[in-house]
Amino acid sequence: MGAHSGTVERDRLVADLDVFLEADQGTDYCPNGLQVQGASKIHKIVTGVSACRELFERAAAAGAQAVLVHHGVFWRGDPYPITGMQYGRIRALLAADLNLIAYHLPLDRHPEVGNNALAARALGLEDLEPFAFHDGLPTGFQGRFPEAITAEELVRRAKALYAQAPLHLGTGPDRVRTLGIVSGGAQRDLFKAIDEGLDAFLTGEVSEWVTNTARECGIHYLAAGHHATERIGIRTLGEWVAERYGVDVEFIDVPNPV
Repeated sequence: MGAHSGTVERDRLVADLDVFLEADQGTDYCPNGLQVQGASKIHKIVTGVSACRELFERAAAAGAQAVLVHHGVFWRGDPYPITGMQYGRIRALLAADLNLIAYHLPLDRHPEVGNNALAARALGLEDLEPFAFHDGLPTGFQGRFPEAITAEELVRRAKALYAQAPLHLGTGPDRVRTLGIVSGGAQRDLFKAIDEGLDAFLTGEVSEWVTNTARECGIHYLAAGHHATERIGIRTLGEWVAERYGVDVEFIDVPNPV
């Protein structure tokens, strides 16, 4: 047990998180909120980026009653039968009476605990504005550096923030004044950054076509890792939960270099 030793009712926790993260707003590629029901009373929560059997087994070993993640187990277009890999994951949850709670786009766009707002502030951006809209709601943020920095300095800051070196593509301005950020697999939002006239764009993943597009359009493109760019939101949300409800929260990172 950590520094906190309180208990929260599952239904209250989920309802409060739904409101705090505005989970009912817009559309998503997955269900947000409670995905798999477990124990009704929670005194320990494990947070992690992506739902997987290793995370569930480690959460059970840590004595948790809930797992709070960014990427859950159910996604639009997945097959309905719970067999194979999916069966193994669900079985691990049910065997340990673990709740699985997931928030995807709501955690990307949140202005306080979201992946992109946190990154924007940590990288030194000011005058933050919503960026890269999906179904009428932003998924990321853009902002301006109070003093222009070199691309090398931007890479250095991104490496320090995400704990791994980003892949730097494109040929943007010598001095970077503006940056758009959308965590995860947001390669196509590069076009939105170009349309906005930004000097640089940062996301998690990269596709083959990005290199020439970024080079020809005169913009810096940083791919810092899908997993890496989405660690900070779920960790911060866990800290918010621990402070608000007095429950023990532990972040467990299942390494993923992508």
